[in-house]
Amino acid sequence: MKLLLEGLSARHAAARAGTALALTEFDLEVRSGEQIAVIGPSGAGKTTLLHVLACAIQPSSGRLEIDGREPWKLPRRELQRLRGTLFLAPQVPPLPPRQRVVTAVLAGRLPRISLAHSLRSLFYPTGIAQADAALARFDVSDKLFARVDRLSGGERQRVALARALVAQPQLLLVDEPLSALDPTRAAQAMTALTEAARDSGATLVTTMHDVPMALASFPRILGLRSGHLVFDLPASAVTPQRLQALYAQHLEELQGGVPAHDERPSATSAPVAMNCR
Repeated sequence: MKLLLEGLSARHAAARAGTALALTEFDLEVRSGEQIAVIGPSGAGKTTLLHVLACAIQPSSGRLEIDGREPWKLPRRELQRLRGTLFLAPQVPPLPPRQRVVTAVLAGRLPRISLAHSLRSLFYPTGIAQADAALARFDVSDKLFARVDRLSGGERQRVALARALVAQPQLLLVDEPLSALDPTRAAQAMTALTEAARDSGATLVTTMHDVPMALASFPRILGLRSGHLVFDLPASAVTPQRLQALYAQHLEELQGGVPAHDERPSATSAPVAMNCR
């Protein structure tokens, strides 16, 4: 699925009209099947970007095209069909606590099945093998019939990723998929996610605070700061100096410093801490 953003500006989903923009004059082109990691300090506009791409937030200005179509100019029914080909996995998985894992995972198919089928599936799940296979990619297939409220935070996050795979989207948007996982599970989950997207030909865009993992797992990196695209580079070109500049103000605030007007790193600057959680 191809994406095009030209001069796009947008506010955060919870922001009122007239408040500051979360994205400003944003330009981006993504080829079908690409895999991209979006990094940057908190408040950079990363989550807003995912919501814009998911057609959950209408841009304040500028243009968004998905496979050559402008979503917000489509008739309502066509917009709904387009949304059915996208999947947005939020940082906090919206999994009903008393639901069985198998049902929660198979809910990823809801945009592609009939209402009658979805209601039947609540009582007699169909596609159990599909759910089991998706869970196995994230090493949680043993939780297939467990209740969601019996899972740990990391298990819930992996179940949510399995649901994203079951959805079989053409565009997969994932917000901080590793926030509840230890390093070993995080590496396993990231490998499973990128391999599954590659196998299906889906375009994958994910936000990440774990910079080393982003650089190791994705060929293309977007650096966002204060709603602007600071860089759009191959992972091999994202140097410690670029990261220092990207996170400079964030690090100064953590240290109680005053943000500098010129945020370019000096020759003596130490490389930025690479795991920017």
